[in-house]
Amino acid sequence: MQDLETSVLDKINKWLSGSYDNDTKNEIQRLLDSNNTAELTDAFYRDLEFGTGGLRGTMGAGSNRINKYTIGATTQGLSNYLKKAYPNQKISVAISYDSRNNSSYFARITAEVFSANGIYVYYFNELRPTPELSFAMRHLGCQSGVMITASHNPKEYNGYKAYGPDGGQFVAPEDEKVLAEVAKIINIDEVNFAAKEENIELIGEEIDELYLEKIVRMSLSREAIKRQKDLKIVYSPIHGTGITLVPAALERFGFSNIFLVDEQIKPDGNFPTVVYPNPEEKEALILALKKASEIDADLVLATDPDADRVGIAIKNNAGEFILLNGNQTGSLLINYMLTAWEKAGKLTGKEYIVKTIVTSYIIDEIAKSKNVTCYNTLTGFKYIGEIMTELEGKNTFIVGGEESYGYLVGELVRDKDAIISSAFIAEMTAFYKDQGSSLYNALLDMYVTYGLYKEKLVSITKKGQRGAEEIKSMMEKFRTKPPESLGGSRVSTLKDYAKRKETDLLTKNFKAIELPKSDVLQFITEDGSMISARPSGTEPKIKFYCSVKGHLNNREAYQQVEKELEDKISRIMNDLNP
Repeated sequence: MQDLETSVLDKINKWLSGSYDNDTKNEIQRLLDSNNTAELTDAFYRDLEFGTGGLRGTMGAGSNRINKYTIGATTQGLSNYLKKAYPNQKISVAISYDSRNNSSYFARITAEVFSANGIYVYYFNELRPTPELSFAMRHLGCQSGVMITASHNPKEYNGYKAYGPDGGQFVAPEDEKVLAEVAKIINIDEVNFAAKEENIELIGEEIDELYLEKIVRMSLSREAIKRQKDLKIVYSPIHGTGITLVPAALERFGFSNIFLVDEQIKPDGNFPTVVYPNPEEKEALILALKKASEIDADLVLATDPDADRVGIAIKNNAGEFILLNGNQTGSLLINYMLTAWEKAGKLTGKEYIVKTIVTSYIIDEIAKSKNVTCYNTLTGFKYIGEIMTELEGKNTFIVGGEESYGYLVGELVRDKDAIISSAFIAEMTAFYKDQGSSLYNALLDMYVTYGLYKEKLVSITKKGQRGAEEIKSMMEKFRTKPPESLGGSRVSTLKDYAKRKETDLLTKNFKAIELPKSDVLQFITEDGSMISARPSGTEPKIKFYCSVKGHLNNREAYQQVEKELEDKISRIMNDLNP
């Protein structure tokens, strides 16, 4: 095909002539016969790489697709890394998977390749949430783990999250070492698919039980829950793994009035009731909100397919259900946790929380007021887990989170955890209701105390090779010619995390950024607005995180001030003109 680049055509021919199965070869040949240049190019123009969320892509034949061979090659590379990292040791891994199409098949392939390489595998006998995998790894003393999931992506996607010995996703320099080993596998014949069943052990209910027991022990407001046990909670797993543990966790915390969204209970990789199985999207919560209105619920919870992220809806003072964004939920949860620890006399000055650089800075103010250290990390929960591991045994982690609906309470795992978070969000709801308040009023009171912070995420999708090039060009433009003003205020500071340099644009002075390199830019204006730009590590998107703030004198002024800040964000995005 004349329209295909030589490098793409070479890869296609390699797959057609290599030791790939006939179904794979037939799929490629059909694309060739139909002259589908765009699809072939996207399938073969690169090899899938680890991003902030691991390996993720659409399913199908090709080096840039999720399939038996890209999964197998990655697992072989990870196996080779582990054998080099732990010479002459018994190596074990844990594997779980979500409800996506082919997840159990890809998980089985992963287990077989590990076992063929002499690595002992703890294999969940049925689908389980991502955070439980992290917990299982830590409990079983595994050197690594793999979760087969594409989180909240559309049904065409699947993915592969690789974990290190602390139960968190690999971070530098180990992630690069894993990638290097994967890159060395240039022929599929180097992948050992010959399973050794004696190296595979099924696990399941016993891990569930231990995990739930430890979660319940962390509860902070048991008396409030006893008084508010009839709190009406609507929960939807959105066809995912959350159904295995969220209802059980809520019940064990003491809640007896849990209503499940029947249409979304069954795990189903086609996600038949939603377009995107994403709790960030209102569309994904329509059925939950309908049930909540019918029963006059106090709280709506919905988790994504691998149950590491949770979205919530609450009633405002007019009795209408509103969705909270990730910054609002995270801020409320952190404010509650620090307040509860303070009330219990547990704050000693050695406690800390962690958030990402694109998550609301109201959290920094809350932590400061409680004399609790707040660490800011790059985007990706693996960086939060990294700090937790560094400080383990020295300081006490209370809670952490990121704006993309991922939170973690306590030190049981090293990844965002919607099971634990759902239980504590319900506890938080009971706590405020027991005081004669509500989550909505708690949100307003927090804004009155610390300032009204308003955040908005604007994502622009750019698919395929051309889209990737456009995103790269857009970032370079912002990097070399930053905007002079945004929303009527001068841009005073540019933070370039790729160059690890913070520049005062007014004085031209600069200082180093003490974080790893990352393709992120932040523009900070004189009036305190912050706009962050970064290419997504898991989707073909460039993301803009806008954060503005204002003063809120009282609850009654909320709607007016919030509208003013919304208008300001619109002016900023118009000025940015991405």
